[in-house]
Amino acid sequence: MRKRTPSEVIEFARDHKTAVVDLKFLDFPGTWQHFSVPIEALTEEAFDEGFGFDGSSIRGWRNINESDMLVIPDPNTAFMDPFTKEPTLSLVGDIFDPITRERYNRDPRGTALRAENYLKSTGIADAAVYGPEAEFFIFDDVRFEQKENMGYYYIDSQEGSWNTGREETPNLAYKPRYKEGYFPVPPTDSFQDLRSEMMLTLIELGCDVETQHHEVATAGQAEIDMKFDTLTRMGDKLMIYKYVIRNVARKHGKTVTFMAKPVFNDNGSGMHVHLSLWKGDKPLFSGNGYAGLSDVALHYIGGLLKHAPALLAFSNPTTNSYKRLVPGFEAPVNLAYSQRNRSAAIRIPMYSPSAKSKRIEFRCPDPTCNPYLTFAAMLMAGLDGIENRIDPGEPLDKNIYDLPPAELTKIPKTPASLADALSALENDHDFLLKGDVFTEDVVQTWIQYKKEREIVALAQRPHPYEFFLYFDA
Repeated sequence: MRKRTPSEVIEFARDHKTAVVDLKFLDFPGTWQHFSVPIEALTEEAFDEGFGFDGSSIRGWRNINESDMLVIPDPNTAFMDPFTKEPTLSLVGDIFDPITRERYNRDPRGTALRAENYLKSTGIADAAVYGPEAEFFIFDDVRFEQKENMGYYYIDSQEGSWNTGREETPNLAYKPRYKEGYFPVPPTDSFQDLRSEMMLTLIELGCDVETQHHEVATAGQAEIDMKFDTLTRMGDKLMIYKYVIRNVARKHGKTVTFMAKPVFNDNGSGMHVHLSLWKGDKPLFSGNGYAGLSDVALHYIGGLLKHAPALLAFSNPTTNSYKRLVPGFEAPVNLAYSQRNRSAAIRIPMYSPSAKSKRIEFRCPDPTCNPYLTFAAMLMAGLDGIENRIDPGEPLDKNIYDLPPAELTKIPKTPASLADALSALENDHDFLLKGDVFTEDVVQTWIQYKKEREIVALAQRPHPYEFFLYFDA
């Protein structure tokens, strides 16, 4: 993805014989929405005037009595959609009120842009750089249902270790065992070609990729890592990432989920986020402190750890997210920091002595999150740490999972549920409101939406395992 002017986008569309323009934007929870217009509607004026649509049916957005909205495309997001029959130009847009011409405060991409502007206004740094590692599962068959008299889910995968004895006419074995999917070669890793196609498609669309590989879990768990980029741009790229991976999988008769814990008793899918701050060409996280970090980096860590319970309401935003954050599955359930140690919530990678490579890795998030809100919230927590010189405490350079109980109880834990994370956010969100990056309306709408649409909805429904536990009680 490179910078383009509106006229360059129109020329780009003409060169590719574009017939359709697809306008994409994010709903409040974090899923792409879209509508399309004929190529004739894409004029230079459209990049200022935008395209009207009904915002009342978008999740978490406006009421029907104030439904008219505008999406104004960002010319820097243009790419040709590789999955459509007709030549289609894709553009990601920002949401505006058609009367006031102000950005809509519940547009997540707008929150990310405000976070970047606030960062610059502080004078601390010019850019926040992110590199997420989003994991996902590739399945062959997924079925689920919930009615008044029934509820179930069923998943299957050609790599599922539960299928070692299934009649597959013939069953050729080579199924990854539980927790042993990292890194066997084919034929045990049966998705090498599929992941490569995903990787090459991402590169074609301007999303630079560093690596692709099988992940730890059975049942086709995978990871494709993109090269770092700035906050809003990486939010754009992560949405393209999900779009590409899902559609390449579907093209081959597979399906993908970014759920944090779809498979019981195996590792879940996280999204470790590497991040750093830069001022001009100077990396601000490099210094002479612990693990080669600067005071700026250590205070940033202090802010992340202090606000982590509230942050997880955005970075781990589903009830399923907290089925991943449990001991025994390489998940960061303890709020501590360490060099190299992957059992800590924050890790300082030590691959390279280069100052430009110095960064921290926040390991709690999972890929169900809204990336714009999550990256913005992480930045605001870190800036609060820098501005208030928050001490992160002593590092923990040992395997947290092997600590004796007396020592383990002294380490702060991640919230045990989405309800706990939302309560933490309700009690700790002033740091998000600085510079009007987040608004009180956004925070409270997020809390209420999650409580009403997810927590309460789930709590009211019988769970299949409850029949196993209680039917004969």
